[in-house]
Amino acid sequence: MEIGRRIYFDIVTGEKLVDTGERSGDVIETTIEHDIAVYRALSERNRESFDYIQLEYGQYAEDFDSCISYRVNPSTNQLEFSYPNPNQPEPEKPAYRKPLSEEVDELKQSVAELTIMIAQ
Repeated sequence: MEIGRRIYFDIVTGEKLVDTGERSGDVIETTIEHDIAVYRALSERNRESFDYIQLEYGQYAEDFDSCISYRVNPSTNQLEFSYPNPNQPEPEKPAYRKPLSEEVDELKQSVAELTIMIAQ
């Protein structure tokens, strides 16, 4: 069995509170109530102050491997990543953007569409 990560976040700031991580093998998927009871960062908070997103196993794996931090955009409930900038090794504040893997897919689609238009 493979279980994707569940990311709990502050609904105002999008700050990650808990990332349960991915699990595989002989594992059981936990409930939200179980996670709240187990994780101190959740049990000490008012339940209305945080939410969560559930990812598929392996979803955004390359983005998680290459990012320096991530958050959930509180307006869209979509993940945003901050990637290292070789020209600025120590950024003062992370610059969050949508996953690079999604941007690459969109660019591939655009290139394919442009190639078809040029061929016509």
